[in-house]
Amino acid sequence: MDELLLRSLTPGVLAVLVRRGADFAAAEDAVQDALVAAVRVWPGDTPRDPKGWLVTVAWRRFLDAARADASRRRREDRLDEEPAPGPAPAVDDTLQLYFLCAHPSLTPSSAVALTLRAVGGLTTRQIARAYLVPETTMAQRISRAKRTVSGVRFDRPGDVSTVLRVLYLVFNEGYFGDVDLAAEAIRLTRQLAAAIDHPEVAGLLALMLLHHARRASRTAPDGSLVPLAEQDRGRWDTGMIAEGVGILQAALARDRLGEFQAQAAVAALHADAPTAEETDWVQIVEWYDELAGLTDSPVVRLNRAVAVGEADGPRAGLAELAALSDSLPRHTAVAAYLHKRDGDLPTAARLYAEAAHKAPTLAERDHLTRQAARINAERG
Repeated sequence: MDELLLRSLTPGVLAVLVRRGADFAAAEDAVQDALVAAVRVWPGDTPRDPKGWLVTVAWRRFLDAARADASRRRREDRLDEEPAPGPAPAVDDTLQLYFLCAHPSLTPSSAVALTLRAVGGLTTRQIARAYLVPETTMAQRISRAKRTVSGVRFDRPGDVSTVLRVLYLVFNEGYFGDVDLAAEAIRLTRQLAAAIDHPEVAGLLALMLLHHARRASRTAPDGSLVPLAEQDRGRWDTGMIAEGVGILQAALARDRLGEFQAQAAVAALHADAPTAEETDWVQIVEWYDELAGLTDSPVVRLNRAVAVGEADGPRAGLAELAALSDSLPRHTAVAAYLHKRDGDLPTAARLYAEAAHKAPTLAERDHLTRQAARINAERG
């Protein structure tokens, strides 16, 4: 299968569907389904007109989805017209669906991907971005997961760690992405914490609360991003911070450290600092050391490089960064920031402009572009 061919054809197929009247998000999903079908069919029967084949399959998938959505809306409309049978339960079955999708017959990564797509409501592109893989790879993974569970009974729920991973990624998409899912992730994590006594469940809930407490200060009135160091700490939700810190302290006291507790400890240190200048970066580096030992995640090591740059100086941070792949998301932006702190303004401006082109969201792109423009203005 020629993945380069599929990638090159994707924009054109998407454009055709949009011209035919499909909204962009629905067209995107339909094209992803067509790509999955191509990966399955083409190795044994490559079409003479690959683009035409993709357009035909994608358009059919779009029409099928549109009909299903219309039917669902009609059912919902009829249901809305009926009188409510009684008070609604305080807890729904969404969390149960998370556990069922995290089926033991699936690998943890496939279970997470399937749950995010089927229950979490994320698109294939959003899930792929969270996992740092191409969209086509994630589409294939989700398709395989669907086939794996298509003939099994959903009577054996998955484990807690897989569900925690799903909730964490849903929250991240709501907090950092373009879909407001953070509050829903917190709601479900609260349900899980109330149902089971598990230090990592508590750690994840604490992490979510500590991050969510800063939500109001993360953007300016014009919608632009406000970096942590520049946020108005008077707008942080102190009640939510206190709750998160209390939950974290109780979890850490059990001496069963996990990655979510370690991440929450970093967030708590940021929340505890009266000003950005008073942040205890030395302790944050130590927590990132713990976290790197637990996960060996390249993203953790990228964040650690920033913390080292704050604790030991920008050149120490750049030395840490040099050991990491420059293909990591936000690697270029981190390099720009550290070069700016080191006084190398020409390099910082160039890297900020480069990072803007790679930014995953419009808000982040605009922020990085403004950083580059600000540095160039300073240089005169």
